[in-house]
Amino acid sequence: MLDLTFTPPAPKVIQGAREDWELVIGMEIHAQIASNAKLFSGASTAFGAEPNSNVSFVDAAMPGMLPVINEFCIEQAVRTGLGLKAQINLVSAFDRKNYFYPDLPQGYQISQLYHPIVGEGEVLVEMGPGVARRVRIERIHMEQDAGKSIHDMDPNLSFVDFNRTGVALMEIVSRPDIRGPEEAAAYVAKLRQILRYLGTCDGNMQNGNLRADVNVSVCRPGQYEKYQATQDFSHLGTRCEIKNMNSMRFIQAAIDYEARRQIAILEDGGKIVQETRLYDPDKNETRSMRSKEEAHDYRYFPCPDLMPLEIEQAWVDDIAAHMPELPDAKKTRFLEAFGVTDYDASVLTAEAENAAFFEEVAQGRDGKQAANWVINELFGRLNKEGRAISESPVSAMQLGGVLDLIASGEISSKMAKDLFEIVWNEGGDPKEVAAARGMKQVTDTGAIEKAVDEIIAANPDQVEKAKANPKLAGWFVGQVIKATGGKANPAAVNALVAQKLGL
Repeated sequence: MLDLTFTPPAPKVIQGAREDWELVIGMEIHAQIASNAKLFSGASTAFGAEPNSNVSFVDAAMPGMLPVINEFCIEQAVRTGLGLKAQINLVSAFDRKNYFYPDLPQGYQISQLYHPIVGEGEVLVEMGPGVARRVRIERIHMEQDAGKSIHDMDPNLSFVDFNRTGVALMEIVSRPDIRGPEEAAAYVAKLRQILRYLGTCDGNMQNGNLRADVNVSVCRPGQYEKYQATQDFSHLGTRCEIKNMNSMRFIQAAIDYEARRQIAILEDGGKIVQETRLYDPDKNETRSMRSKEEAHDYRYFPCPDLMPLEIEQAWVDDIAAHMPELPDAKKTRFLEAFGVTDYDASVLTAEAENAAFFEEVAQGRDGKQAANWVINELFGRLNKEGRAISESPVSAMQLGGVLDLIASGEISSKMAKDLFEIVWNEGGDPKEVAAARGMKQVTDTGAIEKAVDEIIAANPDQVEKAKANPKLAGWFVGQVIKATGGKANPAAVNALVAQKLGL
């Protein structure tokens, strides 16, 4: 396991306030389940399709159409719960959440209020090397997404696209354990990483496949400890919810603004009104959207079209038996097996595809050297050109071949970078490319010694300076390597120069 020290969340210090305040944050993450079909119909979930082209009769709420549960979506929710070390409820049920909105054809949303499929779990959020927070998960429930209203196509009309209607969502609800904007963003990033490793959500925030509702409140010092002792939310102050956040940067900015807004109201003697707000990134402010609804406002009742969902423990156990290695476990293994630094292990395990690439390169080779090349040379070049790891012109096998040539002494580190550039642009087997381009190092000590003797004989003044100051011997090393076209083995040159100069 990772060597982590769990520290109490440090309350965010709000600059500019007249009094001391603490920030309390809870989050509801809406994660679109990675599935080719919707939660209750066989319609496609493909992103970017023509408006209203991925809509079944069930999605459109045509009379007499009944929902049928997509078993794969249930499996994905269970897999997510297991990945978050959560309780899996063998009996759950769907409810109707009743409200009217133009992009909700049924006039209600099928969700889970009373009996969610996943219970309490946790997410471990690293806030620095060896330092972590534990954010508790209250529940994960499944629900269908609504459609999308479009207001910018006509000055007088609004349009509705039902393609998203019925898409399966997991709503991952945290406890109010988060105490600052940076911690909130780190929590979302860690949760996204876990979901992507599990393959249960692609985490694409730009497409709306991962969205966050952020509940923000402020309280006086000591009140949070009272909440922890009593679980009485009244100690935490009135909360406001910021809806549909899809950027880590905007999440931090919105929380910071909302905290300042609430503190200013309280310090002026006002009261916070519980409401739903939206964040405007252009103005860097939140604005009121509607008063905050409670569960009773939606008139929840069990969905009459769906029987309670009962799953077997053996099925859950089978899913657990085929779980992938998750980020924390993979990072621990990389630290132990390859001897990389904590930072490098974090970078290498940020994405499952990156970790798999590195592991193939490092297998049977020097782990630290492999990490250096993958992070600095490969990732650096990919980032510069805006490519994903799957689009890398250099495969793990090819990069491993470059490292093998360095390890055998056939090429120097400088030659290796030139070879990497050639393979990146032209492809080919590194060993064959190095041979064809005459890139192999000169390791014949006789040839190197001849070059050393010639350089020393031609520069008697430099010889005297080097004997007086051994650091100047590096000049001879550079001249010999230059004379051999950069092919002389630097270690051999250093040794012979030192020997010839009597250093």
